[in-house]
Amino acid sequence: MASTLLYEDLAGRLGAQIRRGLLRPGERLPSLRRLGRQERVSIATAVEAYLRLEREGLVEARERSGYFVRAAALRPPQARLPRLQARAPQALRNPALLDVLDVLSREDLLPLHVTTPAAELLPVRAIAAAASHVLRRDPGLALAYGAPQGLPALRECIARRYLHCGVEVDPGEVVITAGAMEAITLALRSVTRAGDVVLIETPTYYGILQAIAALGLRAIEVPNRVGAGIDAAAVRAVLARHRVAAAVLVPNFNNPSGSLTGEDDKRAIVAACGEHGVTVIEDDLYGELAYTGERPPPLRRYAGSTSVITCSSYSKTLAPGLRIGWALAGAHTDAIVRAKCFSSVATASLPQRAIAEYLARHDFDRALRRLRRELAANSQRWRDAVRRHWPADTRVSEPAGGMTLWLELGGGVEGQALLEAGAARGIGCLPGHLFSLRGDYRGHVRLGLGLAWTSRIEDGLRVLGRLADTLARRGAHKRTRP
Repeated sequence: MASTLLYEDLAGRLGAQIRRGLLRPGERLPSLRRLGRQERVSIATAVEAYLRLEREGLVEARERSGYFVRAAALRPPQARLPRLQARAPQALRNPALLDVLDVLSREDLLPLHVTTPAAELLPVRAIAAAASHVLRRDPGLALAYGAPQGLPALRECIARRYLHCGVEVDPGEVVITAGAMEAITLALRSVTRAGDVVLIETPTYYGILQAIAALGLRAIEVPNRVGAGIDAAAVRAVLARHRVAAAVLVPNFNNPSGSLTGEDDKRAIVAACGEHGVTVIEDDLYGELAYTGERPPPLRRYAGSTSVITCSSYSKTLAPGLRIGWALAGAHTDAIVRAKCFSSVATASLPQRAIAEYLARHDFDRALRRLRRELAANSQRWRDAVRRHWPADTRVSEPAGGMTLWLELGGGVEGQALLEAGAARGIGCLPGHLFSLRGDYRGHVRLGLGLAWTSRIEDGLRVLGRLADTLARRGAHKRTRP
């Protein structure tokens, strides 16, 4: 009993130091022997303390190197979500989504607005070597058309990977696509018709909204709560009142809020959709990017292959430009393969073979550990910079995974105004109104975490913070003028 109290006390004190920023992300912690001497405890007690902190996601063990600070701990005020004003199916009413490509295509901006991992964080050389090996070994196959469903070897790799999170997948139901968005769009085309109602969360990724609009669908929103994820009770209430054909949900590290939906809510959502015959299309793009390394299960784990289509890609974990994604299509496999064939014939052969070659010859988990570590550190760095350089009433999310930060601006500042002011200074961000059906979240912005940290990033965040402060002061001046 005394040993338990000792390790809990020691873990609590070290955890408090990490949360206050006294111990920084990436900082090496004392060895077990040194910690035991410093704290006058046994090595067994030191081990238990570090194990507890590791379970809490605050430290990580590195082979032959010891223990290091991992998780973000400073806690600026959490970003909030505005109350939904209506819950009625409607077509997309957000003209700003037509202009988002103009921002994304600009190459003159410091790309704080994108969620693409920097090359420095990815196994670029290994991927290039794999592609080169494929071309040397059989250039004819690498450059030929492939089957619409995709390369069998790659489909087997994807199916085996899901065993790590307790999901059994038949390689025969895996459909290879050009990224996760094509998988989501093909799934929507396969299970809905123009005019159908689709349930989505809010805020949600603007690409999902664009796909819904392009297919002539209507949508109805349920809240995704910062720090808590999709509101399962709201899902059940909406399904009880409206006829819904499909639900497109992002339960694991929602883009833009970074929220993770808990397992109980996942079960409840899947159960409610199953009761009402609603097919769930799951965007699991960020599922592998939990900062603790503990991969949250996809919705597919709580349902059969008939009711959940899980979509993802390697764009955030290995190679964004190769555009290799997939759908776990289950009972909808034939329909999605037909849709794929009619839309793009097949996914390019060389990228499929290069990824399969990489997965066969290299340690994907090692690359993921490095990427997660850097993203966790970036989350802390970005949030620290917001705390130092942005107005004090700025609220910021505290994601446990993924590649986004969601900020609520104070002082009545709108995200569009900050976008325009930042772009004029060569810095990108995305305004919050892009992430909802009706253009809500006007006082929010999203920042991406995928860049390698440099002084240029810090300077860009500092400038954005000063611009937010200037806009708030101008707004206050206008409101007080006679």
